[in-house]
Amino acid sequence: METKLRSNIIACGMAVPPKILTNAELEKMVETSDRWIIERTGIKERHILREGEVISTYAVQAAREALNKAFLTPEELNLIICATLTPDFLMPSLSILVQKELGAINAGAFDLSATCSGFLYALSLADQFVKNNPTWKVLVIGAEALSRKTNWEDRSTCVLFGDGAGAVVVGASQEESGVLDFILGADGSNWPLLTLKGGGSAYFPFDERLPKEEYYIKMQGREVFKIAVRMMEKIALELLERNGLSASDLSLVIPHQANLRIIEYLRERLELPPERVFVNIHKYGNTSAASIPIALYEAEKEGRLKRGDLLLMVSFGGGFTFAGILMRW
Repeated sequence: METKLRSNIIACGMAVPPKILTNAELEKMVETSDRWIIERTGIKERHILREGEVISTYAVQAAREALNKAFLTPEELNLIICATLTPDFLMPSLSILVQKELGAINAGAFDLSATCSGFLYALSLADQFVKNNPTWKVLVIGAEALSRKTNWEDRSTCVLFGDGAGAVVVGASQEESGVLDFILGADGSNWPLLTLKGGGSAYFPFDERLPKEEYYIKMQGREVFKIAVRMMEKIALELLERNGLSASDLSLVIPHQANLRIIEYLRERLELPPERVFVNIHKYGNTSAASIPIALYEAEKEGRLKRGDLLLMVSFGGGFTFAGILMRW
């Protein structure tokens, strides 16, 4: 019987800035406390760019590690997809800067913006490209510099975000491993709950109509929480149901690392023990599109993912966007 062609993750890489911002340091910057932050978010520290640094530096580092582990040269890449809200520039794109620095002279390159769901959106695209072009090798990167879009005077948001990058190389698999199914979703009706208005064509840079606060991330946390837990559970259960699986079949769940309470809610709804849901938010905070690839890298490194394991990745993000990918490792 002929094996169905699937796309598969060949190798992972990650990179984060060396500068760490702890909760204790945040206590000196804004009215908050280590206990308050941990109880409400689960975050203890986050990595942030130093002055003069750019996120493309870490996107390239993560990409190089993934390529080295995949035993590929940059010239063998056919496509680079970068999921990001915070590229170095609006033009050229982050993917173009990565392509240049890697020397990936045979690869096409583009950025994708789907907020915190961006990596899973990009991975689902890579899956389709590889299925239609079985010899292709696609580099998928999630990279964010949310510290550059954070209002450090707003205690409700400044405690949440961190910077970093994760990368995977995707290629064809004739084996049982690879992407089994995915769901992409969106709901624009609630977009005012989580915004970053300044800098676009509606409110361009230095637009005097817009208060400076609108050039940073603004969020109505309680309402976002309600939507996040509902949609992540819905996507997870739908993926399992339509593939004839139950949550007990899952070896590991890697959720978007936005808030520990959201992750715990999802774990409880799926009735999974803690060891089957990966958590690293305490070290990195919410790194948006970089969250899942960083977690994926660490899960593999820690031995939490083994050949044949059934993996579910699920995310939500501003907009709102939602995504889930089910795969056999």
